[in-house]
Amino acid sequence: MKDLLAPAADDEEQGRLSASADVRLAAIVDSSFDAIISKDLNSIIKTWNLAAERMFGYSAEEAVGQSILMLIPDHLKSEETEIIAKVRSGDRVASYETVRRRKDGALISVSLTVSPIRNADGEIIGASKIARDISAAKESERRIRLLMREVNHRVKNQFAVILSMVRETSKRSNDPREFEELIRARIMALSRSHDLLVTTEWAGASLFDLIQEHLKPFGREEQILLSGPVLTLQSNAVQNLGMAFHELGTNSSKYGALGSDSGRVEITWTIGSAREFQLIWKEISTPHPDDRRDETTRKGFGTVVLQRVTPQSLGGSATLERSPGHLEWRLSAPLASIIVPQTGSEADDVSPGFGIQKTTGA
Repeated sequence: MKDLLAPAADDEEQGRLSASADVRLAAIVDSSFDAIISKDLNSIIKTWNLAAERMFGYSAEEAVGQSILMLIPDHLKSEETEIIAKVRSGDRVASYETVRRRKDGALISVSLTVSPIRNADGEIIGASKIARDISAAKESERRIRLLMREVNHRVKNQFAVILSMVRETSKRSNDPREFEELIRARIMALSRSHDLLVTTEWAGASLFDLIQEHLKPFGREEQILLSGPVLTLQSNAVQNLGMAFHELGTNSSKYGALGSDSGRVEITWTIGSAREFQLIWKEISTPHPDDRRDETTRKGFGTVVLQRVTPQSLGGSATLERSPGHLEWRLSAPLASIIVPQTGSEADDVSPGFGIQKTTGA
């Protein structure tokens, strides 16, 4: 009698094991971070896990019984025909990346894995799909490509600027040591602007930070006053204004206000009613009686930068006035060529100087 009941007991145990396996499988599917969907050979959705609800926006009640085509953009619907044909024939469907449409109409990038579903007799009756949202990875790839193109463009531009520096500096310097010193300082100035842009992934830089970065090497922060609204400069403006500030700072440290304890530099910027950016560098110092600079020195590379290179690159104009103990550089340019477009109202905060005073801005 015991032997006659053994097969029934074995079948019962197998049933319990099978039911337990089904429960575990269902738990795995429900807890998966990937959307797991099953469909029949007519592309009708049969199962829909929680991750599919989060990814595509449809609840299981809304999705089950509907065609999987509701997730596929019109221009990609042929993908489903090809997939079903491969599943029917038993061919392997390799994982691939594509685009699917959410309930709200938004398109998302996904990685799809498709596998056939067989019944107890081994017949193919449908397919399972595992979809992974790769939108973040695609956006990261896009940003990397964009940054690489930007870096490539900037590097070529830097090379052109450096070649111009070498050419113009060599015209005005007969001393190899002086030439080397000037070139090194100007390349380092370009590097400082570059570093500011790198920290923001080429999204721009604060005007106050740019001025501070270029004047810090000359010291005498207590003699410098900055006044103006908070602005974020475009990358082109960062590079060209950075060159101008370096040349002004270098000249001031040698012949002007930053070369003595009594000098004073005031840098102010405003936004005019016609959305025009205006910046004034004004310095006052005790005239140097032994200042014997000739016209060649006065019209060196720095003057070229201030009067031509910087204003032209920004679509504006500039004037440079010198007299004993006084220097003033005025720059005017369209605001659109200076700042990064901002959403909302313009900022009107004031940037303080190097810790000495805070004034009312534009």
